[in-house]
Parts: sequence; C-alpha cells; structure tokens
Amino acid sequence: MKKYAVKNWASNRVVWLVILALGLASILSVMSPYFLNLTNLLSITQFSVIVGLLGLGQTLVILGGGGGIDLSSGAILSLSGVIMALAVAHGLNFVVASVMAAGIGLALGCLNGLLIAYQRLPALIVTLGTQYLFGSIALGITNGTPLSPFPASFADLGQGFLGPIPNQVLFVLVPIAIILWVIMRKTLYGQQLYAVGTNSVAARLVGISVVRMRWSLYAINGLLAGVAAVVMSSWLNTASPTAGSPYVLESITVAVLGGTSIFGGEGSIGGTIMAIVVVTILESGFQLANINSVIQLGTLGLLLILSVMVNERGRMNALSPTRLTRMRRDHEQ
Repeated sequence: MKKYAVKNWASNRVVWLVILALGLASILSVMSPYFLNLTNLLSITQFSVIVGLLGLGQTLVILGGGGGIDLSSGAILSLSGVIMALAVAHGLNFVVASVMAAGIGLALGCLNGLLIAYQRLPALIVTLGTQYLFGSIALGITNGTPLSPFPASFADLGQGFLGPIPNQVLFVLVPIAIILWVIMRKTLYGQQLYAVGTNSVAARLVGISVVRMRWSLYAINGLLAGVAAVVMSSWLNTASPTAGSPYVLESITVAVLGGTSIFGGEGSIGGTIMAIVVVTILESGFQLANINSVIQLGTLGLLLILSVMVNERGRMNALSPTRLTRMRRDHEQ
C-alpha cells in the first residue's frame, strides 16, 4: 500500500510540474518573442545539466532520511574541477583527468558519508563544514584564479551538439537520469532506499544496513558532483575554484520541487527531472526577458517554500496519527 501511495504521489507531482512548465513557457513567450524558438529551447537545456546532476544527487541524499542533505556538493564540484585542470596543465590526458575528477568527487562524497552515516554527525553541520573545507582547498591551490584553457577536443562534451541536442544533455544527463530511474524503480537497492527513508528502525529490523545505505548515497552524490565538474569545465573551457557555489541551493530546490520530502522516503527521479525543466525554463526565460536577477532569486525561493508546504501537506494527509508519531520518533533518532 505504501509503495502504491508513493508512486501515486510522485505521478501527481510530475503532472503538476508539466502543467507548471507549460504555463511558465506560455507566459515567458509573451514576455520574450525569442523564448519559444526551437533552437533556443534546445540550447537552454545546456543550463540544466549542472543543476540537474547536483539535483539528482541531492534527491538521493534527502530520500535516505535522517535529516540527509549535502551543502558541500558545489564545493566538491569546484575542487574536482580545479584538480582536473591542474592535472591537464601538467600533461595528463584529459580523458584520464576527467575520470580522476569523477573519482575525487566520489572520494569526497565518501568522506561526507563516513562522518554522517558512521559517526552519526548531523548532515547539515558536516556538509556545511566540508563546504568550507573543500572550497578553501580549491581557492588555496589556485590562488583564487580560474584555470584554463583545456584542449580544444575537450570542448566537444560541453559545447558540442548532436543535431540540435547538446552533447552534455544527450550523453551525460539523460543516461545518468535513466540509470538512476531504473535503480530506484526496478532494483532491490531502490526498494531498500525508500524503506530506510520511510522508517529506518523498521528497515534495520528486516536486515537492511541503514548506515551503509546512507553512506552510499553521499558517495553517489559526490560522484555526480565530480561528473558535473567535468561537464562544466568542458562547457566553459575553464575551471574556477568557486564554480559550484551558485548551484547548491538550486540543487536542493529542484529536489524538493520535484516532490522529495525533506523527511525522506518520498520522491522520484522523474519528479526531480521535471523540476529541473521548470527551473531551467524560469531562469532562461527571465534572462531573455531581461528580468532583474533579484526577482529570479525571489521566485526560486518562493517555489521552494511552496514546494515544502505542498510536500508536507500531502505527506501528513497520507499518514495515520499512529504512523505519524512513529515517523517523528524515527526522525529524531
């Protein structure tokens, strides 16, 4: 029954987001006649990849419950990117350096998971601390200066197109989203993740390793941040020690807007993908319409607050008083 309820709620959220996206597109097309141009619509998908990768990772972390969140993903992106750039500058092949950047992201995510899952430290405090730590290392090894350029062939990933579709969308974001969707919907790992996020005590009693599960979520999140570093460096042809900073709050926004409950156990990859579409339409349309960036930030903040309200109202309505008390007790633990 619970699985059906989660699936039904996720489906409703996706439909709601599709309607919102269409409504925003209609309004923005009136504000800017260039918005609905097919070339523009396909090109703005480039802006969705970085926040998309970080948002997918954030979705997994929050889904695992226990107050899961990662404020350091932007700093992981930045540090992975500048180390990759330094390696290329010292003669390392850019393909090998790209794999290394993803590995660095994975290692940093594992560190977060070790402190949070195994040492049982609060995720908010740990990732806030590692955000400062990773960010300061990135600034220190570059003296605060962006590193460039990369080899011309490296730009194919971030700047190239296959027909009208950007390579970074077709070969990075879409495959990763599909893989995560399959894992979440079709595998035992996905079922265990929802079980841990819904009620970690019950999950532990049936033999699921809650600690290992939550550690793995931070590891995957770090890996996705490392991949995002590769895409961003290829797209901009530079690696900045502060490149990931603007994307942290956006990644949380798309996860929550997509229907992921901040208490864990509810959410979907499809919902997050549609939320990425909505945020990309909003930001790109506002820029084309020359709307002040302050209004853009305020709109994102409003969307985040409304999303939390809708998520939690639906969650409370679906729970019996006894189950609600049990989940609150589990969250406190």
